Amino acid sequence: MAEVIQNECCYRTNHLENSWDIETYLANGGYEIWKKILAGDLSPAEIIDEVKTSNIRGRGGAGFPTGLKWSFMNRHAPGSKYIVCNSDESEPGTFKDRDIMRFNPHQLVEGMMIAGYVIGACAGYNYIRGEFWEPYKRFTGAIDQAREAGLLGKDILGSGWDFDLFAHLGGGAYICGEETALLESIEGKKGQPRFKPPFPASFGLFGKPTTINNTETLASIPMILAKGGKWFADLGVKNAGGTKCYAVSGHINKPGAYEVRMGTPFADLLELSGGIWKKRKLKAVIPGGSSTAVMPAEAVEGMTMDYDSIAKAGSFLGAGSVMILDETTDMVKSLERLTWFYYDESCGQCTPCREGTGWMYRVVHRIRQGKGRPEDIQLLKEVSGKIMGKVICGLGDAAAIPVESFLKHYEHEFKHYIEHGCSIFDRV
Repeated sequence: MAEVIQNECCYRTNHLENSWDIETYLANGGYEIWKKILAGDLSPAEIIDEVKTSNIRGRGGAGFPTGLKWSFMNRHAPGSKYIVCNSDESEPGTFKDRDIMRFNPHQLVEGMMIAGYVIGACAGYNYIRGEFWEPYKRFTGAIDQAREAGLLGKDILGSGWDFDLFAHLGGGAYICGEETALLESIEGKKGQPRFKPPFPASFGLFGKPTTINNTETLASIPMILAKGGKWFADLGVKNAGGTKCYAVSGHINKPGAYEVRMGTPFADLLELSGGIWKKRKLKAVIPGGSSTAVMPAEAVEGMTMDYDSIAKAGSFLGAGSVMILDETTDMVKSLERLTWFYYDESCGQCTPCREGTGWMYRVVHRIRQGKGRPEDIQLLKEVSGKIMGKVICGLGDAAAIPVESFLKHYEHEFKHYIEHGCSIFDRV
């Protein structure tokens, strides 16, 4: 394995003592870009151009070009506008944004302020997963320090620019990772997705124009502007610039969050995270969180960690939540756990999702108990197909994709349960 370059952007200060403190951040170039912007050295148009040059795409899973998203907002339109950060990191396998808030919260604060300035926002909200108490405390502490330093609030550094920032701790609902359900939750309502259109850029938080970005996306902005869009673009690949933070978990020796360059070979990331544990072999990979398709070991040979390469291999980069499954994994048992999660987390607004996720869980559970019927496999395929693309938000697809992909690659394990009442790893 060639040396893997790490921690060039979002995790760049993680190794420092008290990395979350404002003094540490200032000593490492923090808030210098913010000061230049307030001094008039960088216009909103110039910032958007630099972000477009960087070729950064949304790091929350959708992969939409960030500079293009910002350009949708008319900063001169009358009335309030908002910037919202999505830190509701609650899909199985995801935990890379948590470490940004724990160890480098000021870079996220600066990124949110820059984004707010570009779109003409009066305030920003960071929606943080309900279970993330330590990240919440670190982020709110960073807000307080920035305000005390005069970098946030009224007439910031005498520039005439007013901007405030707030943290909103969610209630632990996966559905609030969907951007419009997140907005509903901030407003104090039940976290359910809205019909679109209208889109948040025209009717978002409190009915006002709103831009929503992922934690990693916003935390990357200060470094993009400090070192240049071309610098960031050159770190990655043709269709996706920069570094990428990956949450690597499962059957490996060193699970954790790793920031490497976009396009790093999967084999190098696997070795960086210690390789497969207990000297076992790789069986399967879920590359982007539980909502992305599972891939057998042979599919990831030669694959690089970027949008296009993973799509070519048969899945999605998603949020970069890499789940490693070794050769002893019972795929029926694994799918049973995933289908239960989506059944439990469905908000119930759409009938295909509300009823379909329950059907999928109960059928997989029946198979795993050794009570499956030969027709159950076809039933699972039909139910997942009737959910896919037929609901308001992406949770339905997120629930159906694992079912479809597990059956595509490991149908024989489900058949074994149905025919023998036990796993392929059990003696018949």
